[in-house]
Amino acid sequence: MTSIYDAIKADHDNHRDLMAQIAKTEGASDERKKTWNTFYYDIKSHAAAEEETFYSKLMSKIWGQDAARHSVEEHAELDELLEELNEMDMSSPGWLNKFHKLQHDYNHHMDEEEDEIFAQAKKVIDESEIAGYGEKFHARKKKEREIVDKKREEHLED
Repeated sequence: MTSIYDAIKADHDNHRDLMAQIAKTEGASDERKKTWNTFYYDIKSHAAAEEETFYSKLMSKIWGQDAARHSVEEHAELDELLEELNEMDMSSPGWLNKFHKLQHDYNHHMDEEEDEIFAQAKKVIDESEIAGYGEKFHARKKKEREIVDKKREEHLED
């Protein structure tokens, strides 16, 4: 059984790899488009699943409320960057500059989660309370992946 911490960390490792691959691409190449698309859909579904499983549990703990709110706020900021990048011309210098901001901010977010939030969460959430959450995270992520475009369309209509 995968722990929620291992499930999230595995996604983070994948996201770091994908961002490194994107950073090595140039212009609106097929490689950049394909890798960006993979990253975009995975991070969107990851963030929603993380909020609905891990952060909802963390919110039930007094210490966890501020940490969860902070991380969810960072998710919103990262989501804004993702959407801006998704709409921009990939061959423009502005795209790469904005991507580097996203990469910097997301690396900071992942490091903070893994180094600070996970450590504290393990102290305040008993393992029996969070057992099976790795599987819940994966199941929720799969459902979220299927509705990324629908959620984006609804957001654009607002």
